[in-house]
Amino acid sequence: MRGWLDRLVGGVGLRRGRREARRLRVGDALDVWRVEEIERGRLLRLRAAMRLPGPARLEMRVDGDGGGPVRYRQRALFHSRGLLGHLHWWSVSPFRAVVFGGMARNIVRAAARAQHDHASTTEPLTTGRTATGSAAPPEHSGEKLKPMRVSVVLFTSDLRLHDHPPLHAALKSADAVVPFFVRDLAVEAAGFATPNRSAFLADCLADLDASLRERGGHLVVRSGDPVEEVCRAVREADADEVHMAAAHSAFAIRREDRLRRALESGGRRLVVHDAVTVAVPPGEVTPSSSDHFAVFTPYYRQWAQARLRTAVAAPRRVPVPGQVNGEPVPARSEVTGVSPALPRGGETEGRKRMTAYWRHGLDAYDDTRDDLAADATSRLSAHLHFGTLSPVELVHRARHRGGPGAEALVRQLAWRDFHRQVLAARPVAARADYRTKGDRWRTERTAKADIEAWREGRTGYPVIDAAMRQLRHEGWMHNRARLLTASFLTKTLYVDWRIGAAHFLHWLVDGDIANNQLNWQWVAGTGTDTRPGRVLNPVIQAKRYDPHGTYVHRWVPELRNIDAPAVHEPWKLHRADRAALDYPDPIVDLSEGLDRFRRARRRQE
Repeated sequence: MRGWLDRLVGGVGLRRGRREARRLRVGDALDVWRVEEIERGRLLRLRAAMRLPGPARLEMRVDGDGGGPVRYRQRALFHSRGLLGHLHWWSVSPFRAVVFGGMARNIVRAAARAQHDHASTTEPLTTGRTATGSAAPPEHSGEKLKPMRVSVVLFTSDLRLHDHPPLHAALKSADAVVPFFVRDLAVEAAGFATPNRSAFLADCLADLDASLRERGGHLVVRSGDPVEEVCRAVREADADEVHMAAAHSAFAIRREDRLRRALESGGRRLVVHDAVTVAVPPGEVTPSSSDHFAVFTPYYRQWAQARLRTAVAAPRRVPVPGQVNGEPVPARSEVTGVSPALPRGGETEGRKRMTAYWRHGLDAYDDTRDDLAADATSRLSAHLHFGTLSPVELVHRARHRGGPGAEALVRQLAWRDFHRQVLAARPVAARADYRTKGDRWRTERTAKADIEAWREGRTGYPVIDAAMRQLRHEGWMHNRARLLTASFLTKTLYVDWRIGAAHFLHWLVDGDIANNQLNWQWVAGTGTDTRPGRVLNPVIQAKRYDPHGTYVHRWVPELRNIDAPAVHEPWKLHRADRAALDYPDPIVDLSEGLDRFRRARRRQE
């Protein structure tokens, strides 16, 4: 029914456009008419085109999704001279045939005016705007047509529309934008595009594309080298500028520098925006004697006083030129090896999660964030990693809410920025000790059995095993559990922190270099912790943060029939009860592991 009606609407508009073209003597036929059924969704696209004298070609289009509002778009294309017109979107109404017919007349009149201007001047035909609404422009106004400005917005770790400064600035300075994302093959070759993050990324891109389409645009996705692909898109769109979020990792900074040089060599400009993926950019607050803070507490004092930029609203309309095409948006279903309970990605899901947490969890966050069984953390980390939520917006919202819970959440957001400013100043900390202790760590060769038991959740320490199994099942782990498992590997087993960091990076959907590597170093005592020798006892911690054994029961079903506190020390059960369990003995005695760690550190003092 909708397809038939849309064809009727299009026919009415085209007939009115043809009559107007004949009256103005700018063309005598609409000679191209085709209907495209788009496979993704139920989008019906009707397009009509008319050749005009000289280099001009008029095009009109109707888009409908088969169930939602129909949107009408008009434009005039002058292939050898540029683009005349903006994109104009109209919501469905009972008078849509009349509206579309009026648009057809208006765009023909604008084409006639452009043709007249072209004929009366020896200068190249530039670009200008068509009329909107029902009021038609004068047939010959004599005014100069202004060039249409196009910008490319390169999305990276900022896959959202709300509070997106690069997109906001591009829309203010340009008439149309190309929302662009490149699947960096170098990242995939390096192994960073793990199944969980690839699946979550696919969700994010699909959601971003859908949100853009609601605003009249779409996301252009390509695969390859970002510098080459962006430069190609710039040439295709004849764009003046590329807008993107500032990079902070060494790899991303090198990529940004390459892109800047490539664009400038072609007379284009790269505009980099700070405070998009962080609240306070690296280098904005520094101590008097160094280029970065090495301790969190003094950093936080200055961070809390820094002035945040104002969050910007999501755009209502995103006009996109039609001459830049991409590949299909990736789908989660194409990714294998994904954790069974991996959450959905995308800005829509992130904002739902944020709203729900603000209503039901934020006020109690300071009291419940370490409770393993309650699972009362925000779970916003993956959305922050992919940029589907803005850290600036979250800080503003939390401060507006106020209270201990909101203050605790803001402090966690400051930790993200703290690690980024450390890594920006010391990129080598991603793979080398930030503060070396001269450790002679056990490695894959010397501790293979212990490392495999830790990875598989078979260490014999229930809270450690529960956490490692949660990681594999969800692609996520509770923050307190991350501390416990990292301390167990590096200090109880005395295994190189890089081995644990690599395992976490493989599974964590929120895994990024700054947070992951520097948190592991903090726990291992080679990072920014002011007490590098601290060791977390997994039994004491389990009894404190999982007093009823609920977390262990959830993830270690072999121990479901053992009540707390005994569930945290199953090796102490009566012999017969212990023998009935399909659960391993501890792979190390805690006191022996502690002695080994302390002896190793004393040797280096």
